[in-house]
Amino acid sequence: MAPWQAFLLGLIEGITEYLPISSTGHLLVAQHLMGIGTRSPLDKAAADTFAICIQGGAILAVVGLYYPRVLQMIRGVLGMDAEGLRLAICILVGFLPAAVIGLALNDWIEAKLFGTWPIVAAWVVGGVLIIATAWWKKRSGKTSDGMGLLEMTWKMALIVGFLQCVAMWPGTSRSLMTIVGGLLVGLSVKAAVEYSFLLGVLTLTAATAKKALWKVEGFGGTYDVWFGGTKLMWETYGPLPLIVGIIAATVSAALAVKWLVSYLQSHGLSLFGWYRIAAGALVGGLVLANVFPA
Repeated sequence: MAPWQAFLLGLIEGITEYLPISSTGHLLVAQHLMGIGTRSPLDKAAADTFAICIQGGAILAVVGLYYPRVLQMIRGVLGMDAEGLRLAICILVGFLPAAVIGLALNDWIEAKLFGTWPIVAAWVVGGVLIIATAWWKKRSGKTSDGMGLLEMTWKMALIVGFLQCVAMWPGTSRSLMTIVGGLLVGLSVKAAVEYSFLLGVLTLTAATAKKALWKVEGFGGTYDVWFGGTKLMWETYGPLPLIVGIIAATVSAALAVKWLVSYLQSHGLSLFGWYRIAAGALVGGLVLANVFPA
C-alpha cells in the first residue's frame, strides 16, 4: 500500500465514520477500486485490519472535540459527578447489544454481508429510512427540540443500542442508526448526534481492539497468535501507511464532525438519504455493467 492510498483511505474513513453514509461501505468500495485486499486471502485480511485500525484516528477526533463530556463521565465513574455517571451508564448500556450480538454473529456477517450487493442494498434501504424518518417527523408535527443528552435514560439508550446492531450490515452506517434512534426515543438533534459520537468512541474502540488482537487463522498457522491481525498488517504494509492513515482520519473526522453538528442545526438528514440512494444506484450500475466486482 502506497502512502497516498493510505492517506485516501484515512480521509474516507474520517469523513464517512460519523456522517450517516457508512464508512465501511465507502472503504470497501475504495479498496476494490485501488486493488487493495484483492490479491489473496492474506492480502484481504491485512486490508480489513488496516481499515479497522485507522478508525483510531476517528476515535481521537471525537475524544478531542468532546473531551469535557469524556472528563465528566470519568468524574462520574469516580463518584464525583452524578450526571456524568448517568451518562456513562447510558453509553455502556447502548454498547452492550453490539458487544453481545457482534461477537455471536461476527463470522456469519463477514461471510454473508461483506459483498458489493449487500452494501448497495444497505445504502438504498438506509437512504429510504432517512427520508421516511424526515417525512414522519414532519407529518407527526414533532417540531419540539427534544430532550437534552443528560435527560436520557438507560431504557432509551438500550433502544438506541439495539438499533446500532443493524449497522453490523456493512453499508448501513452506525451513525445513521444511532442518530435516528436518538431522535426516535425523543432526544433533540444535537443530543442525538452527541450521543451517537460518544457511543461511537466505545464501540469503535472495542472493534479496533478486537481486530488488532484477533487470531488470523486458516493460512498455515503462521498468524494463529494473538496480535495476529496487527502482525499481518504490519508485515504486509509496514508502519508508514498506518501512521498516514490515522493522521488523515483524525483530521478529516474532526472537520466532518464539526460540519455535521453545524449543518444539522438548520437542516435535516434528508440530504444524506438522497446521497445514499444515489451512491447505491451508481455502484449497483457499475456492477451490472461489469465495471465493478459483485
